[in-house]
Amino acid sequence: MISKIDKNAIRQKRHYRMRKNIVGTAERPRLNVYRSTVNIYAQVIDDSVGHTLASASTLDAEIKAQLEGKTKKEAAKLVGELVGKRALAKGVTKVVYDRGGYNYTGRVAELAAGAREAGLEF
Repeated sequence: MISKIDKNAIRQKRHYRMRKNIVGTAERPRLNVYRSTVNIYAQVIDDSVGHTLASASTLDAEIKAQLEGKTKKEAAKLVGELVGKRALAKGVTKVVYDRGGYNYTGRVAELAAGAREAGLEF
């Protein structure tokens, strides 16, 4: 019998493997990325207390109007810029990038580029 590979389960294993070494602290919180087939989400998380300091996604009302006619990569860059601005408003300048088990290409890389343009260092 032919069975289909569960790519999300493989990604989750890769993410858990990475998370052993990536920890967000108060000085350097973790910038986490989740990518679905349509949307992309980003959170700045302080793992020492388990709080989300800033978040953004393609579903946010602030950038919803700007997304019309844009590709997913362009939308990811806008989300990166928005989460970067929100993190800077909370006083966060340095973060640890957690790509969520995804390859650093496409939308995940564009989100990182947008966050860097907004002023985050990682």
